[in-house]
Amino acid sequence: MFKTHAHRTMDMTSGPLLTKVLFFALPIMLSGILQLLFNAADTIVVGRFAGNQALAAVGSVGSLNNMIISLFVGLSIGVNVLVARFTGSRDNESVSETVHTAVLLSLIGGVLLAVLGVVLARPLLTLMGSPDDVINLAVLYVRIIFVGMPVQMLYNFCAAVLRAVGDTKRPLYFLTVAGVVNALLNLFFVIVLHMSVAGVALATIISQAISAVLVTRSLMLMDGPTRLHLRRLHINMRMLGQIIRIGLPAGIQSSVFSLSNVVIQSSVNSFGSVVIAGNAAAMNVGNFVYQAMNTFQQAITCFAGQNIGARKPARVISSLKACLFWAFCFGVVLGLLTCVFGTTLLGLFTSDPAVVSAGLERLYIVCGPYFLCGVMDVMTGVLRGIGYSLLPMIVSLLGACAFRILWVMTAFAAAPSMTCLMISYPVSWALTFIVLAIIFTALWRKLSKGYTPQELSER
Repeated sequence: MFKTHAHRTMDMTSGPLLTKVLFFALPIMLSGILQLLFNAADTIVVGRFAGNQALAAVGSVGSLNNMIISLFVGLSIGVNVLVARFTGSRDNESVSETVHTAVLLSLIGGVLLAVLGVVLARPLLTLMGSPDDVINLAVLYVRIIFVGMPVQMLYNFCAAVLRAVGDTKRPLYFLTVAGVVNALLNLFFVIVLHMSVAGVALATIISQAISAVLVTRSLMLMDGPTRLHLRRLHINMRMLGQIIRIGLPAGIQSSVFSLSNVVIQSSVNSFGSVVIAGNAAAMNVGNFVYQAMNTFQQAITCFAGQNIGARKPARVISSLKACLFWAFCFGVVLGLLTCVFGTTLLGLFTSDPAVVSAGLERLYIVCGPYFLCGVMDVMTGVLRGIGYSLLPMIVSLLGACAFRILWVMTAFAAAPSMTCLMISYPVSWALTFIVLAIIFTALWRKLSKGYTPQELSER
């Protein structure tokens, strides 16, 4: 048995920030990369051993999956913010109430998502214009993945609790184990049993179940207010209300972001299965860059939450600067590397030169300026961390989502090409970052006066 002692957690309210942010973020970054490897392993195996149609089926449903699950993943952000804030203010009773409410909420949400995914898979994929030679495989993949939603939600909520108190290493260890299992099962189900997309989907949910069991067990063995007692699982309405107030806007934002990506994917679908497959492979490559940058959005949410709880608003600003610095650095370096080695990276997914060529077009336009997305997300994260979740939702929906949909209806309609379609991404990131930065600057007076979380929520 193991217990959580001080060395497993992190005090975000004191000490040097630049290195502390990086040490906090690196395990999250590696954890996120391992989670991406679940999907990348699916894509690589089906692309190599099941053909382009199976590759297109797996790759074309990512935005749809994200749209459906984003609402509940957003609620886990609310859990993260609350646990961080209550930890900073040393409110142990509220930490415990939040943990037990969150775990039960994750299971309820997971069951609801499983039902929605199974029922809505075919109608939504049909609405997206999924090609006839792909749709049956895509429906099968989506339905199996959503059967595993309860364990995926459980992992996300429990990991959010651990991150909020600075424990980012154990989720990494758990995902390492699950990632190895996922890769081995992919090969077994597809190559040995010839299960195609059903095999990679089954491998994914089995590996997610393993990581969920491990992270839940870690909470059950922790010391202090974050310890999970299964008999005490209940919904505290006050905590549920706060989780919803912070997390629901984040979930809606992610869902609508995914909706805009569904619109983009529908436009991509109009170019046929080769372009769909190339776009899917490029998305998988680009997702690794995004995950590295998005780590600092998660970091600033935790650092801002703890420091607002501890009434240290100046440290929130210092944390923001550190996270912007690291998101920019990782975005620039990794974005350029994906462009330079794009052909090699895409070759991991497919040996078809036409598919690689289609994927390169997306990589050059999206990954080159990807740092814009990273700094935009950090600005969103700091606003959530200090309790302003509705503002970044509104700005992001208008600046990114509505803009992209408008772009498809106007610019893309006038010049229907993949280049025109992909340009909508960097332009929307830049616009949204500028507006979010202006809004955060306007909130400096409240922060500098040392407002408590309760006072901030009464804006």
